Amino acid sequence: MSIEINNESGVPVDELAIQRLVTYNLDQLHVHPDAELAIVLVDEAAMEQLHVQWMDEPGPTDVLSFPMDELRPGTEDAPTPAGLLGDIVLCPQVAIGQAETAGHSIIEELFLLTTHGLLHLLGFDHAEPEDEKEMFGLQRDLLVGFAMSERRR
Repeated sequence: MSIEINNESGVPVDELAIQRLVTYNLDQLHVHPDAELAIVLVDEAAMEQLHVQWMDEPGPTDVLSFPMDELRPGTEDAPTPAGLLGDIVLCPQVAIGQAETAGHSIIEELFLLTTHGLLHLLGFDHAEPEDEKEMFGLQRDLLVGFAMSERRR
């Protein structure tokens, strides 16, 4: 699995923990071990610029996903083929405020946002109620499973 993490945000982040999370999630979703993913952490100004450019919405956001090869989750018998998953862009400064509001740590918020972004790369969406239920249920299951695997470490 090729997971490149580049922190340009100026906020210290446990990049190894994020890498473990993504590795866990990709394994659970049966994505080929040779799939490639890039995660970039940026500051609010850079995120705002991307948000305006790609979503035509003002202000910084917490996470953006840029799929490349439109890969989808596989199964144990038929994993996703190797390819470029795409890029996840995170803004830790926005995540800090959200973590405080939610009453959990910044790394937990970044885990949530990274998992959310990864699911978008794999074709999940939450525009319709049924799709939202499916995506957020899977997101919750992945986060709980990862937390349990971390406790066993």
